[in-house]
Amino acid sequence: MIEIFDNIRKIYTFTDACPELADHIEFFSESSHQATQQYIGDRSFSVKMFPSWTPTFYINLGEPYFISVGQQQHLISADQDILILRDSIVERYNTPADNIFTVKFYPGGLEAVLGLSQVRCTGRVIDLKTILPAKLIKQIKQPLSFIERCELMQQFLLSRLKNKFKNDHYLKFVRGCIENYSLSGSQLNTGEMAERMFVSSKTINRYFHRVVGLSPKNYFSIMRARTALTAYVNSDQSFIPYNYGYYDMSHFYKDVVNFTGKKLVEHV
Repeated sequence: MIEIFDNIRKIYTFTDACPELADHIEFFSESSHQATQQYIGDRSFSVKMFPSWTPTFYINLGEPYFISVGQQQHLISADQDILILRDSIVERYNTPADNIFTVKFYPGGLEAVLGLSQVRCTGRVIDLKTILPAKLIKQIKQPLSFIERCELMQQFLLSRLKNKFKNDHYLKFVRGCIENYSLSGSQLNTGEMAERMFVSSKTINRYFHRVVGLSPKNYFSIMRARTALTAYVNSDQSFIPYNYGYYDMSHFYKDVVNFTGKKLVEHV
């Protein structure tokens, strides 16, 4: 299965974060054995995901599995839990005994809640034992319901949020840029965004490198490719590249190659 081209969400259970965490956490999710049986059956498969720069916890509730992050493949044991930034293509190899509980943060969310800069996570697979209390991980791995696991994780994150988050200027600025870019229909370039935020291009670049780990130009390119490609897959006949800041279809096709690593015709 390939993200955007396939509905990878259909084999997981999802829920949103509580209101206090909603600005920092995109969702909680867990593998659904019933849905996997319905859509995949009793066979191994893989799920490929494209870069998003969204720090994600993977807490293993099942058997060992392989995960490729960029060019490196890692074996994750049954008792191993990890954090990855998703700054490159990620492919996880699933088995029928697969069971993963995940927490996906927005860019900058990890720093807002836990005080950990995601820049430190670039290109790494980090053991969650170095970030979360061993007691919490052990509790989450107990035979609980998905909602009970979410409650345990949220209670911990809320306690850390109260201690760590101090309306950080850098985080608020970057979040504002991301919101403005989305509202503009992916039309703003870095210079136009800097002007709208009343700062210089040098300043906006510095803030993005500090919070996200890459330039605003590259991050906005990822946002645009994700949004436009999703729209194209949903309805290629009504897709208009200009609505997403592209000059023409050729410009869009080129961006798809940069984003996915393959030509669009290979996925259609």
